[in-house]
Amino acid sequence: MPDVIQERAGVPVLVCDPDGPPVATEQDALDLIGSAFLGAQVVAVPVSRLDASFFSLGTRFAGEVMQKFVNYRLRLAVVGDIGPHLAASSALRALVHESNRSSHVWFVPDLDALDARLAPPSGSGGAATRSGGAPTRG
Repeated sequence: MPDVIQERAGVPVLVCDPDGPPVATEQDALDLIGSAFLGAQVVAVPVSRLDASFFSLGTRFAGEVMQKFVNYRLRLAVVGDIGPHLAASSALRALVHESNRSSHVWFVPDLDALDARLAPPSGSGGAATRSGGAPTRG
């Protein structure tokens, strides 16, 4: 299957094919960002597409990729099992923990977990409003 934009939990997501080309350079990340500009707000990249250097924080590759997504106002979801990488690096564990607390970069085990992250909070009763009644964006 090629990379496709799917609506997931009401959000357009570029779901990347696990067998697609690897993301091994900043240009590869920019290519995904360009594909997302066809209408996606989130890019879901399978772990299998990411070069091993992404998980070795000393290379700075993960930081460069994550910063590109933030700069272009796109969310990045790394989808799949990163357990072996986490076991090997306390720094990566800290990065994943902090990233998952943010709204820009998430590490999720599967697309169902991504859907749960994208879903609006239950009981929110609709859009939040400022004191003047104007909807806020979050």
